[in-house]
Amino acid sequence: MPLQTFRYAVCGGGNTVLSIALLSIAHNFIFNNEIVQLPFGLAMTSYIAAYVLQFCITFPLGFYLSLYVVFPESHLRRRIQLFRYLLVVAGSFMLNYVLLKFFIENLGWYPTPAMAANCVVVITFSYVSQRYFSFRTKKQSEPVKTEA
Repeated sequence: MPLQTFRYAVCGGGNTVLSIALLSIAHNFIFNNEIVQLPFGLAMTSYIAAYVLQFCITFPLGFYLSLYVVFPESHLRRRIQLFRYLLVVAGSFMLNYVLLKFFIENLGWYPTPAMAANCVVVITFSYVSQRYFSFRTKKQSEPVKTEA
């Protein structure tokens, strides 16, 4: 396994575990499984509030892990990397939603195998997108051959 792939797996896996733990803690203990009233008149369910809270922590953490640990050789400016990272995260979110609905509602799969299959597709999409889009590197130029 290439070192970059290993680093991505470790950083992404750790960030995913943290995300799930934060979501669970926030949903069950911070928001107490109740409707959350926001100051400007809106309300949201506790799991959506927990998702927003965990996203505010894991999004920047995932970005910095990708920037400094997984793809440190990227030549793009940080604001461009951040914007592209956000686009990939949004794409992963949408892909996750669509695939889960498809596997469960159309194919009749149980949620656990649907989530497992979903993870394979979404993680592959995310890695390829981050590597070749968000944290792209300059192409190595081929050596010039001279005639002898």
